[in-house]
Amino acid sequence: MWARLIAASFALAVLPQGHAAEAKKIQDNSFLLEEAYNQEAGVVQHIQAFTYMKQSKDWFYTFTQEWPFPDETHQLSYTLPFLRLNDISSAGGVGDIALNYRYQAILKDRVAFSPRLSLVLPSGDYKTGRGAGALGLQVNLPLSLEVSDRFVTHWNLGATYTPNSRSINGTKANTSGTNYGASVIYLASEGFNLMLEAAGSAAQTVQPDGTRTKVRSFFINPGVRFAYDFSSGLQIVSGLSVPIGVGSSSGQSGVLLYLSFEHPFR
Repeated sequence: MWARLIAASFALAVLPQGHAAEAKKIQDNSFLLEEAYNQEAGVVQHIQAFTYMKQSKDWFYTFTQEWPFPDETHQLSYTLPFLRLNDISSAGGVGDIALNYRYQAILKDRVAFSPRLSLVLPSGDYKTGRGAGALGLQVNLPLSLEVSDRFVTHWNLGATYTPNSRSINGTKANTSGTNYGASVIYLASEGFNLMLEAAGSAAQTVQPDGTRTKVRSFFINPGVRFAYDFSSGLQIVSGLSVPIGVGSSSGQSGVLLYLSFEHPFR
């Protein structure tokens, strides 16, 4: 059922956000969570993430492109999701596209805060579980704190509201959901991080009879990421993690692959 898509979209970061790296630190988007650093002026980022869930054989791929508008105070981006929910359809396809705006409200000392507002377009086929079938609105509040020169933590809290969301047979109802999470990043070296994330969600889904059911998910996600810097200004960040279901998601596990390219465009 497409309920799994909504839960996984929050838990597995369908809407990631990033930032150009500062000297001797990787300030990039995490895997399950947003880090609160907008793109700096003149730098664009192209982000890809692929998740495969072992038990269900579902997979999720997202491509996100982020632009400063015109500098890091304001950021515009879009996210293109592609996915397959194996229990509904053996064929994959496009999901609901998100258009995102982030405001860098705080960026000083060791604290960053950048609230995001997203318009979620009904581009996915709700009949195969790849979309909500209606226009949605999402907000997320990412906060990043540098605890020390070696440790950084990230905190997320968000919500989604979709009026006239559809079930797979077309029945409509208003739905809402919440997402939350926290992470600890260890800066082992200039180009290597150890990561431990925890992210959860509670999302309503529409049933064929018009009733709504709340689906919960929670994942722990240990991982690593590497940064490669080039003299041209290009930075490549690659990463690998293993999402492990806990509580309501117990028994689920998978692998997440991450790759981003960031470079000056002027």
